[in-house]
Amino acid sequence: MNNRRPVARWARPVQTLLAVSMALGLAACASGPRFDAQDAAAFKGRVSLADTPVVLAGQPVTLAGSDFKPGQKVTVSYGGAELGQTATADKDGKFRTQFVLPAGAEPGRYALVASATNPPASLLVPLKISPNVPLSGQERFSVQSQTLVPGLYQAGYSAKTDRVFVTSAVGRPPVTRSELVKVNAQTLAIEQRVTAPVAPAAPARPGAPAPAANALPGLYAVYGVGVDDANGNVWVTNTRQDTVAVYRQSDLAIVKQFEPGVVPHARDVLVDGVQGKAYATPVGEPQVAVFSTKAPAFLKNIPIQTTQRGFNAKPFSPMSLALDTASSRLFVVSGGGEVAVIDTRADKVEKVFAVETAVSASGIAYDAQTDRIFVAAQGSDNVVIVDAKTGKTLKDVKVGAGTLNVSFDPTKRLVYAANRASDTVTILDVDGKILGNLDVGSFPNHIALDGKGTAFTVNKARGSEDGEGDRIGRITVR
Repeated sequence: MNNRRPVARWARPVQTLLAVSMALGLAACASGPRFDAQDAAAFKGRVSLADTPVVLAGQPVTLAGSDFKPGQKVTVSYGGAELGQTATADKDGKFRTQFVLPAGAEPGRYALVASATNPPASLLVPLKISPNVPLSGQERFSVQSQTLVPGLYQAGYSAKTDRVFVTSAVGRPPVTRSELVKVNAQTLAIEQRVTAPVAPAAPARPGAPAPAANALPGLYAVYGVGVDDANGNVWVTNTRQDTVAVYRQSDLAIVKQFEPGVVPHARDVLVDGVQGKAYATPVGEPQVAVFSTKAPAFLKNIPIQTTQRGFNAKPFSPMSLALDTASSRLFVVSGGGEVAVIDTRADKVEKVFAVETAVSASGIAYDAQTDRIFVAAQGSDNVVIVDAKTGKTLKDVKVGAGTLNVSFDPTKRLVYAANRASDTVTILDVDGKILGNLDVGSFPNHIALDGKGTAFTVNKARGSEDGEGDRIGRITVR
């Protein structure tokens, strides 16, 4: 019996393969491109999206190049097909080129190739095509809005007083304008406002140029917000000073300002009135900070281990929080596309699982009735509906560009998603059906709910002359 495996038709003796390879190599050396390590090391060219932050199917796309060699010819392609015309870098090493996306292009993330000649070079250019979700639902939902103050960030609702507490911070460090604002939930009128106190200058980082950015004086600017009705307080995050603070609801006086460094890059804060605790997320640190709320004090950090494995695995980086007091569970979403479930009685992680289609996840909400988690992801422009028990993705809903935050209203059984880059709030049912897509002004940033069927939105502005920015909105079901 012949036990030898059949030889593939393309197989050749080793000597023949070597001869062919040598011949091809000599031919390439004679007529192919010159591989010059010096040219490759000197290449600093960059290509980025220009003119618009949102790319839609059927629309023109403009790319801008910089730091190329003057006179370099640059061609952009995808899948081997050239996009637009070959561009030539000007005397400053810059160029612009434009092409039109096919009308049937699917939303998603793509990598284009920019190829240059004289000298030869190439690089990948990331491109995200966002979903073009039409406006709808105006007959189902009513929207009121009112201008507040510059730099709106988040909102929190007090069921005890029927007031909305809104944080604002303008610009980058040193932040010189930041306010906590109390708003009447029915009229949206400002009832009280207070400027954040001056923060001490942080010590300069070792080896950083003087003065380091984080050493400049500024305010304890307020960003995240969580309402504590049990104690009549409002918790806020001071992201720039890596800490949190507690204000009194009645007069917005400071109850407790925690020292800088207690919560690195603090983003969100959420209050559990049943357990008497507040939880804050330190972006970039694989943990969640826990505080006592009755006599405000730091308690501990809850470490969270990522489920990612491999060379590209990144630590769990907490963003937003959601709470179910009935089951004593806290849900934490990571920017890396994972969800952690924490037992709030023991303050221990029960499980961590990946959310399959969430890229740059940032928002999270929970429905106790269906035991479903809703994850908002900026990088994939979607709300992902997940089974909280199994971690299985039930539905992936494309809702708009830059989906930043998501909230769930158990009274009306509605999911609200803030799409920051498309200036919309998308309203879904618990199964992911879109019931409305509303224009709410520039850069919707956050959504707070009153538990009685009303949603409050806050949005930022594109500039000082933007009349559609820095507003609070009130969405009700008609």
